Amino acid sequence: MFNKKTVEDIEVKNKKVIVRVDYNVPLDENLNVVDNTRIKLSLDTLNYLMDNDAKIILMSHLGRPKGKVVDKFRLDPAAKELEKLIDKKVKKFDETYSEEVKDYIENDMDYGDIVILENLRFNPGEKSNDSVFSKSLASLADIYVNDAFGAAHRAHASVAGVPKYLPAVAGFLMQKEVDTLTSVMESPRRPFLAILGGSKVSDKLQVIKNLLGKVDSLVLGGGMSYTFYRAKGFEIGKSICEDEQIDYAKEMLKLAEKNNVDFLLPIDIVIASEYDKDADKKVVPVQSIPVDWMGLDIGDKSIELFEKEIEKSETIFWNGPVGVFEWEKFEKGTKAIAKAIAESSAITVVGGGDTLAAIKKYNLSGKFSHVSSGGGASMELLEGKELPGVAVLMDK
Repeated sequence: MFNKKTVEDIEVKNKKVIVRVDYNVPLDENLNVVDNTRIKLSLDTLNYLMDNDAKIILMSHLGRPKGKVVDKFRLDPAAKELEKLIDKKVKKFDETYSEEVKDYIENDMDYGDIVILENLRFNPGEKSNDSVFSKSLASLADIYVNDAFGAAHRAHASVAGVPKYLPAVAGFLMQKEVDTLTSVMESPRRPFLAILGGSKVSDKLQVIKNLLGKVDSLVLGGGMSYTFYRAKGFEIGKSICEDEQIDYAKEMLKLAEKNNVDFLLPIDIVIASEYDKDADKKVVPVQSIPVDWMGLDIGDKSIELFEKEIEKSETIFWNGPVGVFEWEKFEKGTKAIAKAIAESSAITVVGGGDTLAAIKKYNLSGKFSHVSSGGGASMELLEGKELPGVAVLMDK
């Protein structure tokens, strides 16, 4: 249960409301928005504020400009995309803060209108959580709303600094994300299955450990599985492996056994002669990877094994592809897993940038109970950590 106040718990009518959104959207070479999903996800909160005649000041980051003004990272494309979605003019400023911006909001802006500040990360004070920058942003408004779940794990000025100086509440997206992910962990319908992929064990150290105290079964695929094979004493050839995590992998295998969790690794592997989209490939049992080949996907027997696990589960959490799905030769495993989860009658929660890319590639958007908008934030929540962007909001 979300225990922080939301935008519905505070009077916003005729107030200046500064909203942290996540408009870190992909752009093409002509600086057009390629995928507007993150902008769409902010609309519930923005519509509520417009309906209640608030002056709405949006702030977001885009890309990694490293504290400098970089034209290709300006938020103009996001502002134009938002205008299309709400059919309403959005004024875009070329700075994050100035006296002119403040004067416009105070004296020239109409209630129910929206303005958007320039990319927060053009100012080095954003990432350093500088108090002067935070106070400047806070001075523009009466109320702070955080609806940027994707940035909630960052202790940046716009996330953790500004709310120290204003009444601070959550937007509807933030509330939904935290509610869904915490309820999945705390009170899942059982059997509860987690499927983790991706390349690095080190990215998911605490997540794996925490999940082994919650789930009934854990499926591990992708590059990280080879570290676990090495921990089991298998030859993995030139497959990716984090040697420094082998002891951790052994510890997790023991923890799974202790907690009576089914820990499932692929049983056959699609191997390649080199890391290349056109490389020669063949399928071998996991114990038979040649020393000069590498694993890039899971085989048919593994797909069948994992599909059976998906079919019998009532709650499924999925993060990370199980192969190099960007390449057609090595996409079969991830594609099959994605479709099996999409077709499941279970509660299905998915997250992570590569996972979302796979969902989009296979036209499966809208087929899951919940698609998380924040990879890093969702991982930290699943680790059991408190997110800085949530901790600083007012308690109910």
